[in-house]
Amino acid sequence: MTVLEGTVLAGRSFDPITGRVVVEDGRIAAVEEGETDSTDIILPAFVNAHTHLGDSVAKEAAVGLGLEAAVAPPDSRKHRRLAAASHDELVTAMRRTLQFVRRTGTVTCLDFRESGVEGARALREAAAPLEVDPFIFGSDDPAVLEVADGFGASGANDDDFTEQRAAARTADVPFAIHAGEPDASDIDPALAYDPELLVHMVHAEADHLERVRDRSIPVAVCPRANTVLDVGTPPIRELLDHTTVALGTDNVMLNPPSMLQEMAYTAKHHDVTEREVLRMATTAGAEVAGLDCGVVEAGRPAALTVVDGDSDNLVGTADPIRAVVRRATALDVTNVLV
Repeated sequence: MTVLEGTVLAGRSFDPITGRVVVEDGRIAAVEEGETDSTDIILPAFVNAHTHLGDSVAKEAAVGLGLEAAVAPPDSRKHRRLAAASHDELVTAMRRTLQFVRRTGTVTCLDFRESGVEGARALREAAAPLEVDPFIFGSDDPAVLEVADGFGASGANDDDFTEQRAAARTADVPFAIHAGEPDASDIDPALAYDPELLVHMVHAEADHLERVRDRSIPVAVCPRANTVLDVGTPPIRELLDHTTVALGTDNVMLNPPSMLQEMAYTAKHHDVTEREVLRMATTAGAEVAGLDCGVVEAGRPAALTVVDGDSDNLVGTADPIRAVVRRATALDVTNVLV
């Protein structure tokens, strides 16, 4: 049995309670109110709703480049670096990134893995010795679904994904697709695939938002990456008013995959509350992938992040949710329980 004491951000509303979380056999046995001297803040571990971990072989290689030159298939700087990397180099680089991901409080990434079956297997190999379990959206050949957890399409203007969409439906796994990143031209054709997840939607217009709401399609947003690539600002407030919105960090080559940094940026640059941002970084991503985590309550798997509320950085912050969302850094994370 493991007992964590402090301020617990409990339930789907993250109500701060003073007390403890009791963990038995890998699950939360109880969340109990009570006195404690601990200044720790206990919250759900983060779920990063959109990554490209393969970019770990090309960190900061796209400085000064726009979207097409940086990441667009097949001839961007990113794809040239991926093609040049050996299997061992790729696995090692992704493993190092996953180690960073866990240290910063994240237990899973919803990753768009390039290079088909071989790429998905490389990510499985990278994650095997770690306590981080990526949810892999595979690419290219529909046969990737024998290894991956779903299919991830680059964008409806890049190729025809009819066969892959059908294969995902047959396998009963999610089909996700980038849409509305450089402009709105690929949103309607992306919606035509009836996806289980849309990524970016920076240029979503009113009719797109209505269709997303009517179909209950969740959206993963990556505001830091959108800023780096100068493609625009995602309408997060409007998206939240229409559907489930999850938070991701996007390409490792552009930004470190820290949900702490992504939350702080989102809270400070968008019309959202701290609770909404925390939900985007935990519960929403878990729901998108059908994972039973993202909430601190009895019966859930014990996927928890512990932050030192009395750290030099956080001491004096009266609101624990605000402390975590707007201010916490990797240095404040003291434990990640999986």
